[in-house]
Amino acid sequence: MRYVLLACCCLSLVFGGTETKPKIDDYEVHGQAGDLAIGAEYDVHSFGRGEQMFIAKDYLVVEAALFPPKGEQFEVRCSDFSLRINGKSGMVASEPNMVAADMHHPEFQTAPWAQASGGVDGHDVIIGGPPRDHPFPGSPMPTPQPRPPVDVPKDNPSGVKSEPVDPYKLLVETAIEEGQHHAPVSGFLYFHFRGNVKSIKTLELVYRDAVLKLR
Repeated sequence: MRYVLLACCCLSLVFGGTETKPKIDDYEVHGQAGDLAIGAEYDVHSFGRGEQMFIAKDYLVVEAALFPPKGEQFEVRCSDFSLRINGKSGMVASEPNMVAADMHHPEFQTAPWAQASGGVDGHDVIIGGPPRDHPFPGSPMPTPQPRPPVDVPKDNPSGVKSEPVDPYKLLVETAIEEGQHHAPVSGFLYFHFRGNVKSIKTLELVYRDAVLKLR
């Protein structure tokens, strides 16, 4: 348990959510929960940022957004969101720290993530190394030979590799940020699910008195 708790503590340092769309109408489904407008999009198992997308195979992922009246403060809690699958009682959203710790557990290391897209296909650059063609004392220096042309990738002319993305950190960073807010906020919600998604006939996101039909 110690390493799980440590993972939770480390991952809880970074939050941020997703980039909130300009209007609630920009979301696939939207409704009203009291004085808050709520929008949502069903992403099956995928989450990410930009071109970096990953799969959380044991979770259903929903991106949710909340828009308050101008200037009003409101609180976000993952436990306020739930899913109804095929009309059955709601499945409460999991804390993102626990989702990341769960997926990071060694028992899930076989294939916890599948990267869908993103990254830059660069070339390795070796700096340093042992001297080559070093002459004996008093012998003439070797004639420099022209270097072969370097194959520069069209999609990455600089040849500099991008830093690898940590999917566990990204999961927490893009989750909806809990706490007090006074402006629109959005992020991913994770609902533990190990069934076959093909068995899902109807899917509804429930938030307070709002019910959004995702499927």
